[in-house]
Amino acid sequence: MCGIIGVTGLSDPLAAVLEGLELLEYRGYDSAGIVGVEASGQALWRVRAAEHGGSIDRLRAEADGGPGPLRACLGHTRWATHGAPSEENAHPHLDCSGRVAVVHNGIIENHRELAAELDRSGHKRTSATDTEILAHLVEAEIDAGADLAEAVRRCLLVLRGDFAVALVHAAEPDLIVAARRTSPLVVGTTASAGVVASDVAAALSTTRQLYALEDDQVAEVAPGRLLVRDLEGRRVEPARIDVAWSVERALKGGYPDFMSKEIHEQPRAAADTLLGRVSPGGATEIEELGLDEEELRATRRVLLVGCGSSYHACLVARHALERWAAVPAEAEIASELRYREPVLAEGTLAIAVSQSGETVDSLHAMREARRRGARVLALTNVVDSVMAREADGVLYTRAGPEVGVASTKSHVAQLVMLEAFALHLARARGTLREGEPGRLAGELLGLAASIGRVLEREEDYLSLGRRFSASENFYYLGRRLGLPVAMEGALKLKELAYVRAEAYPAGEMKHGPISLIEPGAVVVVVATRTPLWEKVMANVEEMRARGATVLGVADEGDEETARLLDGVLVVPPTSELVSPVVCVVPLQCFAYAVARARGNDVDRPRNLAKVVTVE
Repeated sequence: MCGIIGVTGLSDPLAAVLEGLELLEYRGYDSAGIVGVEASGQALWRVRAAEHGGSIDRLRAEADGGPGPLRACLGHTRWATHGAPSEENAHPHLDCSGRVAVVHNGIIENHRELAAELDRSGHKRTSATDTEILAHLVEAEIDAGADLAEAVRRCLLVLRGDFAVALVHAAEPDLIVAARRTSPLVVGTTASAGVVASDVAAALSTTRQLYALEDDQVAEVAPGRLLVRDLEGRRVEPARIDVAWSVERALKGGYPDFMSKEIHEQPRAAADTLLGRVSPGGATEIEELGLDEEELRATRRVLLVGCGSSYHACLVARHALERWAAVPAEAEIASELRYREPVLAEGTLAIAVSQSGETVDSLHAMREARRRGARVLALTNVVDSVMAREADGVLYTRAGPEVGVASTKSHVAQLVMLEAFALHLARARGTLREGEPGRLAGELLGLAASIGRVLEREEDYLSLGRRFSASENFYYLGRRLGLPVAMEGALKLKELAYVRAEAYPAGEMKHGPISLIEPGAVVVVVATRTPLWEKVMANVEEMRARGATVLGVADEGDEETARLLDGVLVVPPTSELVSPVVCVVPLQCFAYAVARARGNDVDRPRNLAKVVTVE
């Protein structure tokens, strides 16, 4: 959930770390901090700030004219788990001597018992974090004769939890030691420099020669040197990462914020995700799938797991898999799967969906499914991410870097990729009638143009959002494929505008939630012309009868539906199964407008981070 960047060997490692922190700030912005080893090798220089979105600016100001030449340097941007977002809890944390510093992403689950032992030994802790104990544990190992890398390796043997860490020691001024367990971390070198980062983008300005650490590997990163060992001290070869994009793609490109830029990148994300995978005639090919047609035909059940927007994509995919591939499909929230003793029969294929490929709940759900005998696929936007490396096969989206915390283009790319896979599975199982593969392929390949047509109406959606920006109670309703769209629309409004936005199956309103409807409530209905349109319109009348203002996503040219609504988010007509890709976009724009009108930072919504790497 936090961001880590470390640089050694450059003439100005501090400047490189500050640049990296700016790219990592979306991972957490409660506070930030930097530590550097002074050129003398005798002391550490540290500065921290807890000014929410202004922390990195504060660090930059403190660095101007502050330290002398630095050797190795670490930076961290924090999303608070243990301890309030304050300067004393900001990373990096030091040991008692002030010569060991650590930055950390994740949670050390047994920190309380370890802290009690340290307190009994006379160590003095200065924060309320779980992170600080690692600095003191390393200090104790160094006092016992270990160098920094060996001290970290010994400490990992007693730590429980999911984490990524990077440390420096004043006595080894050019060295950064890094290690991970579940939480993401990459390392890299050039002939004269080394880098450690929790995100590839933050490392690219130093080197493209990057490697992914596996669980419980400890890396020694120094100028021109990379040495990786396992917990037994055996040397291992890290996995090289293939980076196909540049850091420039993560810049705003003239848009006022990353979210609006990424909303407008959705036609390209959809087209790129399908490129070479779905042909106009209906042929499909997914290179990284890892399953041949015989294995696909043996699939008896598909289990889809995800969190947040990824879970909503799973709900849509369930319909496509059952309708096209005639295979039972189930969608489940990843954080619940591993704790409910699921029964996974032979022939189960599990698909874990995560934009980053690092979402800890989805990773553990994927591991649990494998442990219970399922074949596992990862659907992710990040090549060589943790989930991609551990899965039997991968469904890569091609959305490009997504910086805005609220998922937009990665969600659309997930929908498109899952439906492409459903078509691929249907063809392997022979469940489609003659001519259907070509028709469905045409619908998928037409989505990029349909999203483009949606975005031509962007100002209409924004205007409607601004009109209702003062409202405090929103209810989103949908049926069948409209339900996950409603859930995603409500989630976007909650994430960005901080208002009450609840999503329900429209038929469930009479079973309790309708008691909440009163004058002033705003109901947003997915009301495109599906086979259940008449039932949806009956639900609209029920809401209007109780004084609600009813807005709706409706097909272009559908005047009958428009007359029954108080505001319309118009979309081009599509078939029901691909409609979520198109219908979700105006709801993104609507939520964006409400949030901006309320003065909120749409790229950095409060209490949220882009990548969730803690349970």
